[in-house]
Amino acid sequence: MGTSMSRINKAGLRDLNLRNFAAGIVSALLAVTGPPAIILEAAANGNFTTSQTILWMFSCYVVGGIYSILIPWYYKMPIVGAHSITGVAFLATVTAHFSYSEMIGAYIISALLMLAVGVFGIFSKLLEYVPKEIIAVMLAGMITRYMVNFVNSMTELPLIGGVALAVFLIFSKWKTKIPPMVAGIVMGTVLLFLTQPLEGAALGSSPVMPALQIPTFNPLSFLSISIPLALLILSNDAAVGLGALEQNDYRPPINKIISLSGIFSVVTSFFGGQSANVAGMMSAICADPEAGPKEKRYMGAVVSGVIILFFGLFAWKLVPLIQVLPKSFTSLLVGFALLGVFGNSLSTGFSNPRMKLSAALTFVIALSNITLLNISAPIWSLLIGTLVARFIEE
Repeated sequence: MGTSMSRINKAGLRDLNLRNFAAGIVSALLAVTGPPAIILEAAANGNFTTSQTILWMFSCYVVGGIYSILIPWYYKMPIVGAHSITGVAFLATVTAHFSYSEMIGAYIISALLMLAVGVFGIFSKLLEYVPKEIIAVMLAGMITRYMVNFVNSMTELPLIGGVALAVFLIFSKWKTKIPPMVAGIVMGTVLLFLTQPLEGAALGSSPVMPALQIPTFNPLSFLSISIPLALLILSNDAAVGLGALEQNDYRPPINKIISLSGIFSVVTSFFGGQSANVAGMMSAICADPEAGPKEKRYMGAVVSGVIILFFGLFAWKLVPLIQVLPKSFTSLLVGFALLGVFGNSLSTGFSNPRMKLSAALTFVIALSNITLLNISAPIWSLLIGTLVARFIEE
């Protein structure tokens, strides 16, 4: 047994090369730059304690990192694991309306929904019933306010925001291996530390030990959180990631990957995070031919997993530092993280000329952030948009 494991380890190290190593670093940067700022905003909206916020960050990145190490290593495919950035953006709109324990319960049910989808093989049927255009435009409506805050933050931090945006656009034009989001965020961060003294900025010094969180279950959190969260992860992460793998001539076991995303997300939920699932753009980066020979690209996913695993382990040191960043700068980070998602969502959501009415209604309802009968705007937008698309426009 020991000899067999040694051979596997040596084979893995032999498969590591500069190209898949670089892809793994870029993939990890997508996970550790913009999304933490969105987690902090969602936690602040829900008045989470610092310990609860650190546990959220810890669970998502540690369990997501483990997923991204074990699954690609076993299947020898670049299946990257992380948490869902679109899921966190959605949660930032609902954390103020539910207690912490209700959020935990909703995460668990969402993970079980994903597990059931994988086990019973209903992934494609589920996404067919709720049109992808409706899911996309619901997401666009939800994150429009982040885009507005992003523009407003440019006026408050014109030098930092202007230069970071210029870098973002330049990297978008050049189409380099470095994603524009990463380039913009790194440039903005460098300029912030060069030009703005951060009062009270200090690394955390008191570790927060992982602890099981007690969930509370109720029908409202199931409707308002679990269902839309599962749909967002399946459509914006799983579908994108698995699609990228198939596009690059891999044949991933789709139902097993969805099921594993559900299982890992259940574990994450019990420690305070919303998911640990197959990642969309991160998998696309590691599966791309730029990541080297096809049979060795899985090591890029492993590298990505190791980096985000360590990020999660040191969340107790990093969260206090991120929390003292100026709010306008946090809005910049969130904006850069979601700008590509926002553009893709608008493009997909309004791409079907036969669904103009349903898409428009979905968008404005999601944007309104209303709560009726204790059910939040995203689920109303999904429900009304789907009904109009299915029964009025078809």
